[in-house]
Amino acid sequence: MAKNEMPLAELSKHLETLANNSLELWDVPNGSRARLINVSENSTYLVEGPDEFKSILRVHREDYHTERAIYCELEWSQALGEAGEVLTPGYMIGKDGKAVQSGIVDPLPGPRFMVMFEFARGHEPDESQDLKAPFEELGEIAARTHVHSISWKRPEPFERLTWDLDAIFGSDPTWGYWRDAPNVTPEISKLLQKLESTVVDRLTKFGKGQDRYGLIHADMRLANLLIEGDRTWLIDFDDCGWGWYLYDFATGISFIEDHPQIPELKSAWVKGYRKARPLPEAEESEIDSFVMLRRLALLAWIGSHIEAPEPQELAPRFADVTAELAEAYLSQFG
Repeated sequence: MAKNEMPLAELSKHLETLANNSLELWDVPNGSRARLINVSENSTYLVEGPDEFKSILRVHREDYHTERAIYCELEWSQALGEAGEVLTPGYMIGKDGKAVQSGIVDPLPGPRFMVMFEFARGHEPDESQDLKAPFEELGEIAARTHVHSISWKRPEPFERLTWDLDAIFGSDPTWGYWRDAPNVTPEISKLLQKLESTVVDRLTKFGKGQDRYGLIHADMRLANLLIEGDRTWLIDFDDCGWGWYLYDFATGISFIEDHPQIPELKSAWVKGYRKARPLPEAEESEIDSFVMLRRLALLAWIGSHIEAPEPQELAPRFADVTAELAEAYLSQFG
């Protein structure tokens, strides 16, 4: 994915102008303002107004999703909530009757798609505390989304991203090439090439049977869970698409794959998953391959999104730690 040539600070300034100028597209209270709370693929704003009004505005990254793909995301998220499988935040319809709006602000080229979500109250699980219980719940939530995705009659045409080997390692990878990431030395590149080859071989043999591969959330990190009392919301379906079901565990430990508690978290996730859907031991034994697939995808993501704060913060050590993880994986599976 091409990097934006405009400095992030300047881009953010223009996007904030767009966000606030666009509030009139929805029926929000007069005097509401949008404040940036997160930059990743998209820019996400907290909208606050009179009488404690709150909502979430997502301004989409240019050329990442088509309008149709965004509608497909919203339809699955809504269907999950309506089926009672998981709690998902609703979205607001614009004054023109459409859920997906678009807007233009100079000097940015082209329109940006936007979606206004209802505000889900709650807090993220605290990563400094024991995470076994949250991961057990995360596993059960993942299984419920998978059960639903298998039986759900999708609207046609259905357009979403794909998270398979070609999307990550192919000739036009969604997040770019891991080799282009910062600090990938020739020595590290050689090791990670062996890792890629091993993962490709194992997951090709694993296959894409309908019991293993389908529509997934694809970004099921703890940051995308909001806990409100005894209720847990699953948010941010922006990356949902086609992938292996076990890839959802790998996304759950994104950026913390080297955490010493990971083996316990994997066991907790599997325990939770089996509350809602069978998971054969033969599939469980391949989870580490999906972890490494995701890790290489994240390495590529850092390289192609280096203008953003999070990739910049992660970049200095990410390639080195990925190499350490690769050595451990290859000692077992290589």
